[in-house]
Amino acid sequence: MNDHILDRLYAVIDSRKGTDPDSSYTAKLFSKGPKKIAEKVGEEAVETVIEGVAGDPAALTAESADLLYHLLVLWSANGVEPGDVWRELARREGMSGIEEKARRTT
Repeated sequence: MNDHILDRLYAVIDSRKGTDPDSSYTAKLFSKGPKKIAEKVGEEAVETVIEGVAGDPAALTAESADLLYHLLVLWSANGVEPGDVWRELARREGMSGIEEKARRTT
């Protein structure tokens, strides 16, 4: 296991699958399914954008943490592990965003 906080958080999140929804917010999210989890990611993304425009670094930090947490829950619900995402980011490293996007559309 990588020593990055997101990897450690993912491990905790993933361990909540199938546990009691009354004792864990994460388990409650899992019990509602990927669609509801995705809706929460969307809500948190909007809140993050709002704080990004508002210019309050502390609020943006808090909302960013919420967004990352919910994104990790969504990954886990869909069988995506952080290493999968890290490898995809590494594959794109050194490539311009324009080039990378063009490759996806061909």
